Amino acid sequence: MFDLPKYTIVDKSIPKNAFDNFTNTKQKKLFSEYVSSIRWTNKLSASTIKLPSKEIEEIQIFNISLKKKGDISSLLEIIDRSIPYHIIFVINFNEEILLSVAKKHSHPNNENNSIIDWVFQSDWIVSNDFNYKLNFKESIDAIFLDVCNQLSGNNDKTINELVESNLKKESLEKKIKKIKQQIKSCKQFNKKVDLNLQLDRMNKIYKKLI
Repeated sequence: MFDLPKYTIVDKSIPKNAFDNFTNTKQKKLFSEYVSSIRWTNKLSASTIKLPSKEIEEIQIFNISLKKKGDISSLLEIIDRSIPYHIIFVINFNEEILLSVAKKHSHPNNENNSIIDWVFQSDWIVSNDFNYKLNFKESIDAIFLDVCNQLSGNNDKTINELVESNLKKESLEKKIKKIKQQIKSCKQFNKKVDLNLQLDRMNKIYKKLI
């Protein structure tokens, strides 16, 4: 997939029940219903690729094969929260691939649990069209940032700037959606004009973020 050096290879199967302590009954059922197998394929660290690290100590690569195609974001979050290292998920279903990466940080009160800051994710891609790469740059952090940049379509931001920008966009999208609903149901002309002006201002701000 990424054509990584042999010394990064782990190639270990991870049983689905390894995450039982982090799941409820409904989530266990989702694991069983959607996930065929989970494989820890590679490890990128100072010991395997001889590059330094700062905030991001290691990057693990997990290959997940699905029984059926669907939204498994909640399952990826469970795995991500339960493992302290950053993970690149390569999700497979038949001839399609989805890439998902989360920026996260350690929980201040629980070292066995991580907090997800933002998830960067591709669309489903036919395997022959998969063109994402792991570019070995000056550090583990730079490799991770490069992947997030590829997934977000940005090339001039730090990882924290990327997360902050996406959080702002998400917040604005919610506000824009709410105002559109208010405009649709509003009967008062003056109030409707004011709402449209607010919508115009928010749309201008949003365009600057994308």
